[in-house]
Amino acid sequence: MPDTPNLMPQLPAFAWPDPSRIDPVLGVALVTLLAVVAAGVLQHRLRLPRPVGYMLVGALAGPLGFDLIDRGNLGGWKPLVDLAIATLVFELGSRLRPRWLVDNPWLAASCLLEGLLATLAVGGLMAALGAPPLSAVLAGLVAGSTSPIISMASVHELRPHGQVSERMLMMCAINSLVAMLALKLWPLFAIAGRGLGDALTWTASAVYVLCGSFLLGLAAGWLLDRGARFHGHRATMPVLQIALVLLTATLASGWGLSPLLTLLVAGMTARARMRHRLTVEPYLGSAGAVLNVLLFIAIGLLFHVSNLRETWPWVLGLVCARLAGKGLGIALLARPSGLSWRQALALALALQPMGSLVVLLVADNFGWATQLPGVDARVMQTLLAATALLQLTGPLWQQLALRRVAGEAA
Repeated sequence: MPDTPNLMPQLPAFAWPDPSRIDPVLGVALVTLLAVVAAGVLQHRLRLPRPVGYMLVGALAGPLGFDLIDRGNLGGWKPLVDLAIATLVFELGSRLRPRWLVDNPWLAASCLLEGLLATLAVGGLMAALGAPPLSAVLAGLVAGSTSPIISMASVHELRPHGQVSERMLMMCAINSLVAMLALKLWPLFAIAGRGLGDALTWTASAVYVLCGSFLLGLAAGWLLDRGARFHGHRATMPVLQIALVLLTATLASGWGLSPLLTLLVAGMTARARMRHRLTVEPYLGSAGAVLNVLLFIAIGLLFHVSNLRETWPWVLGLVCARLAGKGLGIALLARPSGLSWRQALALALALQPMGSLVVLLVADNFGWATQLPGVDARVMQTLLAATALLQLTGPLWQQLALRRVAGEAA
């Protein structure tokens, strides 16, 4: 019998794809899908906050895990990450009540004291461990701030109501703002001498950043109010808000101002002018929710724990010194500012998430070292490892504080 031709197509041999050859868009889509599914499973099974799942998947997709996404290709993510951060900061500003600081001056003092003591505790410890003075100061400045990104995500997740959650947002806004302004001027401070000309340059730069950011924020809040009056379509208000946030953040960055201060002022101004007419949806609607997932994946991808064998005592010391500084600052003024001791404990725990926002918003890329010249290598490695640890566990700190200790969340 003659051979019959094989009319069936031959299936190609199966082979696992090489992660380095995966299309970047396909890789992002795959990682995003896995992050959403994993976060849902972890929340349902283990009661873990969703941001923890997003960051874990991001970390596993990066160099710490399967290396599906090259950290060097994250530069293209920067505009999306900046927009995600900007929407969260604007929403944070719309939740703040500056009048509260006037009515309760002890609260204003507490906001400054807890950040100052945390900065001094971490900076002093780094100096005692042998870090150069300027690098120790930098470590204290970064460690003194609490992550508004993690805090806003916890507020969306837990929906708390009470003194602790409101003070947490107020304090993380203030200490992040102080740290970011200091880092904005860090290159000047790092290279400046002791001459009068350098001092005048530093002062002029500080005044320009503060006044320019404040005025731009006022203008953005006023513009949103006027735009909403002419717009009048409630369903597309998040689109108007996102467009304004993007425009404001871009102008602030391009003009050398502080995007954090600008967006906080814009949110507060819009709230003061529009009051109940301003409806800020979580993440500014569904588009913002997508950006939020990408933001936490990017945070996980940026986790850096190199040389942990050598730096783990420094990392542990930084975490403990930061906890002690913030706890002491809150405890000293707890009673005068109207907090019970249980609420003070909850607030100290809620302020533990330490984030990279203060660096990300002043940087042109994701490289800390390029933004902060002259920093000691060991201090930089300690900061990166401590930031990764406190960002990943941050939602757990705040869940414990707001749900278990303060009882402000169901």
